[in-house]
Formats: sequence, structure tokens, C-alpha cells
Amino acid sequence: MDKAHVGISGNELADTLEKEVATKLDIEVGYNRVTKSVVKRELQDRSVDKWQTEWNQSTKGKITKDYFPIVAERIKMEITTTHKFTTMVTGHGKINAYLYRFKIYKTSTFACGEAHQTTDNVLYKRDLIKTKGDSLRSTISKSEGWPKNKKNICN
Repeated sequence: MDKAHVGISGNELADTLEKEVATKLDIEVGYNRVTKSVVKRELQDRSVDKWQTEWNQSTKGKITKDYFPIVAERIKMEITTTHKFTTMVTGHGKINAYLYRFKIYKTSTFACGEAHQTTDNVLYKRDLIKTKGDSLRSTISKSEGWPKNKKNICN
């Protein structure tokens, strides 16, 4: 017993309980509760990990994967979607190569006939559609240089 606690009943009781606890090895754990926020975070992390694994293993969505290779990073992004944005990141929509696949158009090339009209060519072949391409690039990257890869377009 601590000498400072002698004669003070509450302190003497505390010392007695402390000694009892210190010598007892089969004490029931009193901190085994986990908060909802911890459980929620753990479930979210596991879900994102599972999603990433399935995303990596899937053979579908190749164009979209080029823009969003990391699921966790995509979840954090705030993106305003439009039909043009969706066309760009999926390769679906009013793109000649896509419409040609379904026999809606007779050719997959640009009107000039020089190359296939794919989202990559629309975005990166400056000489084919300089005016529209420059307009799109300036809209997407007002203060930064034109992204070197698809992943950086969405950042």
C-alpha cells in the first residue's frame, strides 16, 4: 500500500483493488468493443481491395482502365459526368470506330480517311482534328499542360 494513501479510505480501497488486479491473471477484457466507424472503415477497405482485384482480373473495360487503373483513387475523385466524358473514358458513343463495330457506319475512319476515329485518335492525333482537340485539351487542363497519359486526364 502506498504510504500516501494510509488513512484515506477511498485511496486504501483503490490500493487494495490495484493489488488484486495485479495478481489476477484471468481478468475479463473490458475493451473488446469496436466502434461502428472502425467496422465501417474496415468493410470499405476490404470492399475496395476486392473491387481492385476484380478490376485487375477483368478482361472488360480496357479503355476505362487506362483512365482509372486504381479503384481507390477513382473513388476519391469528384467528376462531373457528361455524355462526351463517358464516350471518352469508355470508347462508346458517337465515335466512328465504335459505330462501325455495330455496322451502323460503313467506315471507322475520320472524314478525311487518314485514320480510325477512336477516342485515342480524337484526343492525341492533333493533326487530324486540331481545332476540336485543342478546345478539348484546354477545357480539361486549363492551368496544367496536356496530360501525357489517360490516367492524368481525370485528375
